[in-house]
Amino acid sequence: MKTYDTKEAFLLTLKNTKRKMPRVPAHLREGGMDCRFGQGNKLQCPYCETPKTALQGDRTDHCDRPRSGRPRITTPAQDRYIRTSHLRDRYRMATTTARVTPGMHNPSMSAQTVRNRLREAVLGTCRPVVRQVLTRHHRQQRSLWAQTHHRWTRQDWQKVLFTDESRFFSPGVMGGFAFIVEGMSVYTEACTLERDQFRGGGSAMVWGGMSQPHRTELVVIAGNLNAVRYREVILLPHVVPFLQAHPDMALQHDIATSHTARSVRDFLQNRNVSVLPWPAKSPDLNPIEYVWDLLDRNGEG
Repeated sequence: MKTYDTKEAFLLTLKNTKRKMPRVPAHLREGGMDCRFGQGNKLQCPYCETPKTALQGDRTDHCDRPRSGRPRITTPAQDRYIRTSHLRDRYRMATTTARVTPGMHNPSMSAQTVRNRLREAVLGTCRPVVRQVLTRHHRQQRSLWAQTHHRWTRQDWQKVLFTDESRFFSPGVMGGFAFIVEGMSVYTEACTLERDQFRGGGSAMVWGGMSQPHRTELVVIAGNLNAVRYREVILLPHVVPFLQAHPDMALQHDIATSHTARSVRDFLQNRNVSVLPWPAKSPDLNPIEYVWDLLDRNGEG
């Protein structure tokens, strides 16, 4: 039986094995591998290499590592373009961006991919805020009214009966669209929609009045509200008896034609009803508008 010394036995064993020694990357062979242990005895390497990736050669980039799942079809530049284009045009649709933006592996991308990139950029969708069309004269009147009443206390506002009528529409009458919103920018100029028109379809008009300690009945108005109907259906049976029971209170209503008609003004003057002056197109100053908004939201739900 042939005998081998220690060196020959090691070389023969290495020759008979089919497993090859792992190839160490060049930058690790030259400069060495500066690794250290941190918390939990986890290996921390400046090259972000693990023993598995070190055996694979020089592939140290995280993007080159093999992983499961569908590959990302957009580049970082395309992600920035999607975000910028939707911030510039808040009403831009995802289908439009998907149609004009080619994918990295496909000639086109889906609209859902655009929505996913916007969601990653913390950009969501929201309905536009509808506001009144205000001219320069309207703004001046609102400012003058605010300067006149800015010293009013809570006790002064408690002596005002805020009244208004509102029209509620049946569900499904108005179609909606969404726009891109970032954080709390929902009330910026790009996220508001000016509207000065009425919606069609089935509807019902109601009238109500409220103050801090009191409220009136909710009156359903048949048809449109004109000066005669406002005087006979609203003022005579509801407003005048309420103000006679509370003589220190004043009436607030906007300057709609049905409220400012000569017959209505004479009717209120003959019954010694004090009316609070009100600027044009200022529904946001009336607290009863929040009640209408709450009723509208509950009706849509």
